[in-house]
Amino acid sequence: MARKKKKFDWRIVYFFPIPLLWVLAAQFGQLDRLEHMLLDFRFRFRGPIQSDVKLVYVNVDSRAIQQIGERPWNRGRFAQAAQLLYERGGARAVGFDFVFSEQGHSDLVDRTEAAKGNVALGRLARKYPSLVLAAQYTGGDARTQKGIREFPFLRNGFTDRAKNDTPEMPEYPIVGATLTMQWGTVGLIDVDLETSRGEVPRWVPLFAESIVPTDWHMSVQLAAAALGLPPNSARRAGDFVELVNPTGEVVRRIPVREQQILEANWFSAWNEEGYSSHTSLADVLIAGDYLNSDDEARRQEGLLYFRRFFDAIILIGPTDPLLQDLATSPLDAQQVPKVGLHGNLVKTIVGERYLTRPADWLMWVSTFGLTLLVTSLTVAGGARSLWFKILAVGALVGFALLGFYLFRVSHVVVALSAPLGAAFCTGFAATIRQLVEEERQKGRIKGMFGAYVAPELVERMVDADTEPQLGGHDAEITAYFSDIQSFSAFSEKLGSGPLVELMNEYLTACTDIVQGEGGTLDKYIGDAVVAMFGAPIPLPDHAYRACVASQKVHAKLSELRAKWKGEGDRWPEIVHNMQTRVGLNSGTCMIGNMGSRTRFNYTMMGDNVNLAARMESGAKQFGVYTMVAEATKIACEEHGGDRVVFRFLDQIVVKGRSVPVKIFEIVGLKENLTPQTRECLAVFAQGVEHYRAQDFAAAIATWRRSAELEPNVPGRDPGVEGNPSLSLIKRAEYMKTHPPGEGWDGVFVMKEK
Repeated sequence: MARKKKKFDWRIVYFFPIPLLWVLAAQFGQLDRLEHMLLDFRFRFRGPIQSDVKLVYVNVDSRAIQQIGERPWNRGRFAQAAQLLYERGGARAVGFDFVFSEQGHSDLVDRTEAAKGNVALGRLARKYPSLVLAAQYTGGDARTQKGIREFPFLRNGFTDRAKNDTPEMPEYPIVGATLTMQWGTVGLIDVDLETSRGEVPRWVPLFAESIVPTDWHMSVQLAAAALGLPPNSARRAGDFVELVNPTGEVVRRIPVREQQILEANWFSAWNEEGYSSHTSLADVLIAGDYLNSDDEARRQEGLLYFRRFFDAIILIGPTDPLLQDLATSPLDAQQVPKVGLHGNLVKTIVGERYLTRPADWLMWVSTFGLTLLVTSLTVAGGARSLWFKILAVGALVGFALLGFYLFRVSHVVVALSAPLGAAFCTGFAATIRQLVEEERQKGRIKGMFGAYVAPELVERMVDADTEPQLGGHDAEITAYFSDIQSFSAFSEKLGSGPLVELMNEYLTACTDIVQGEGGTLDKYIGDAVVAMFGAPIPLPDHAYRACVASQKVHAKLSELRAKWKGEGDRWPEIVHNMQTRVGLNSGTCMIGNMGSRTRFNYTMMGDNVNLAARMESGAKQFGVYTMVAEATKIACEEHGGDRVVFRFLDQIVVKGRSVPVKIFEIVGLKENLTPQTRECLAVFAQGVEHYRAQDFAAAIATWRRSAELEPNVPGRDPGVEGNPSLSLIKRAEYMKTHPPGEGWDGVFVMKEK
């Protein structure tokens, strides 16, 4: 019969608040740190890329500080270096990544020398318009009388330039006056601290609106110079900043976010070989000295050194760790100079390698779409549920790889944190719900079918997720059969209602004990209990467990007899005297589903099963209540030692078999045996020796003595009709009048089952 196709589980929509929370968290910036981390992974996956800009970093490192002296620096040395870069190196533009502000001076320095340096730098700035001096709102001593300057972000409503703070500008104090910012081109060096959360600077405002006429970012000014445009060639154009030539032609259109900020594309690590060019400011000054040397070799060395700067964009910035202008970058695990941000921005603008971020609605669509796909695959059930879950993981990995691929080939920054986080969390929650539901279903199935078949078998069928099939296999088990003594008399004395109540109480107690010892219920046959130990769950000590279970059943029945007797006239005397017999045998049996194709039972079959049944039915002839074959005794003692006490009864050939088998009674558990019972067993064993030696008279006399010591005595103990001593006395009396003759092996052939 074809399995019914499983319908789509619409309950997965219950989990959609999870992706909603993720997209809202992303929308309000709560996932920025995670998104930045994923973006850094994409940068590293992409690796370094070449730039169209010839850019050289001139580092103010420890060697340079030794050349120019400790702060406050004399600006004449920087003017000297910049002049060399322009006039000897042929640089296209030079930018300084620190502010030459009035606060950078100290009363402890020689004012005259400082003024000379200021004049030199001011004159050089006026001579070379492409020399870009830094201005800033944040960091350092960027303060006004109102406190710390606030950057006029348009998103924060700073649209009136007349009311906005001005940046900390470059100034050149001289004796009696100050050369103002009008002497040179100014470029902002601020970053957007709000959108550049964390140590990695990512977003920069390309301009600031204030009363200062030149308020473009340094990267814009240097990019204009790299493109052959004069300073301040930028203009605002809605969601773009445009670089235009003197005739008004647009040379570059820079896409900005919130009309003002640009995200940097990092082209390479700080010291990436073949992608980044560095030199020390000390080397620039030393090479300049070489040019004035009388030594021709040194002059040539100086000329050769300055060739590297021809037509280059130069960025002079602090790189010594003591200057504390360091931060990590997407391509640098360790902190590197922040001046690298401006260089990468220049490369981004000139090369038009802008990072593109899709509209926010695409993040919503991808989040809910990926969540729906992953969750649907996760909760898909049936025989292929594992494959569906693998596909769900594949969908997550595939989406992440798509994001990495798009970034690598086209610099598209697809939001990953919200879609991946939402899909994973929702899929995980759905998996947990599915596991809970499956456990509930398993419990329901076990509850329904566990009353008919073994709970272990039900669990195995549920876990296998397959339809049960006919067939079986060989297994080493111990077969268990029990039956109530003289049960037909119960049916006569009790009505159907009380009989059912009595049997349910008795069978429940027996079944609980059997299953408590690891046994599996096979079936009930009227009052009979059929069980197996060692299947379907293998048990190495199955024989020992079965033997212990038989004694616990007898002990429980003794408690029930006392209970029933205490209930007065509710139960007839036959109930007060109820006894049950148990037969056990261990060996290889056929275990599996037996029956027809439409109805079958998980059961056991084979000669060893039949022998166990014969142990139960034959126990009556020996007057015992638990009789086992020799195989069970041996297997029990292998795992249980001498805890279970056996008594050898006889060597018999049961009806239907030709091979003799030694049979034993389980007298009880060692800890429960009385001294009288132990004496009985010793005397009884002596009688067995006489019997097998055909000294039947001695055997009879010995067994009469053991009969007085038997733990079960007719007329004294409830329901007891006989015991081994009395049963074998009758056998010995018969053998005495019908001697077996010479060569007798002691085997008794049973005529009844």
